[in-house]
Amino acid sequence: MNASATRPVSQFLSDPRTVLLLATLCCALWGSSYPAIKNGYELLQIAPNDVPSKLIFAGYRFLLAGLCLLLLAVMMGKPVLRLSPRTFGQVALLGLVQTGLQYVFFYIGLAYTTGVRASILNATTTFFSVLLAHFVYHNDKLSTRKSVGCLLGFAGVLTVNAGAGPLDALPSVHGEGFIVIAAFVLSAASIYGKYVSHRMDAMVMTGWQLAVGGLALLVGGYTTGGTLGHMTATSTLLLIYLALLSAVAFTLWSLLLKYNPVGRVSVFAFLVPVFGAALSAVFLGESIFEWKNLAALVLVCVGIALVTRAQVPGVASKAS
Repeated sequence: MNASATRPVSQFLSDPRTVLLLATLCCALWGSSYPAIKNGYELLQIAPNDVPSKLIFAGYRFLLAGLCLLLLAVMMGKPVLRLSPRTFGQVALLGLVQTGLQYVFFYIGLAYTTGVRASILNATTTFFSVLLAHFVYHNDKLSTRKSVGCLLGFAGVLTVNAGAGPLDALPSVHGEGFIVIAAFVLSAASIYGKYVSHRMDAMVMTGWQLAVGGLALLVGGYTTGGTLGHMTATSTLLLIYLALLSAVAFTLWSLLLKYNPVGRVSVFAFLVPVFGAALSAVFLGESIFEWKNLAALVLVCVGIALVTRAQVPGVASKAS
């Protein structure tokens, strides 16, 4: 495509109003995954302790999402199949960790905590990324702004788990603990994903790693006795929605990053826990107006805004 044809696209995607609209849409899609997954457990009649079936549920979602991205990459003329054995091995490892291992913790954790808490706690991915980047990249050390942002973010984690009332579920290792572990795994895998992405197209990389990770989750779930559960038209549509939101949100976010400074786009990441908490309150009937939930949400969002304004390395694929 010649320069004159691509110029209108670049102008459109770099327009502040377009950035605001599409970045907000991406964050809303990622935030909607929290109530969607919990509703999926109910529709598929998957019990909280039925880990194998959770893996199958996640596996189909990410396998479908990966295939959608790869199909889109083919339509855009990207080199989907021209991968060296070494490069494919790196992408496969990324998929096993970033999609496979991470979502083992995430899908289990989400079954044992509320969508509001999970959306706030999972935002610690940003702060883990800042801390890990300090030790990995010589030109991305902690600054005062980043340090304050991280402190505020982790203060939000402590706040959301503080002083559970009589109607609240107490924090647990299998719930809140697994959500935080999933956030750390995603952060660590994203550092490796940034290294791998230097050698290949980001969309192709993400499509393959989602597909490989989803396939690994399916194999793990079926070999340990899981089932997809009670499939209905509603649950099927929900599964398709979860797959498409991952593919659509990643594609839009990648296009925004391509035509805009990282800081202009990544600062919108604070909206993910906002949408996650708000949509969980609407669709799951959970409370967002407790003092600790509101205080934690404010602390985490301000923390994310501070560290992303400093233009930290972005997460290659969002945790939700």
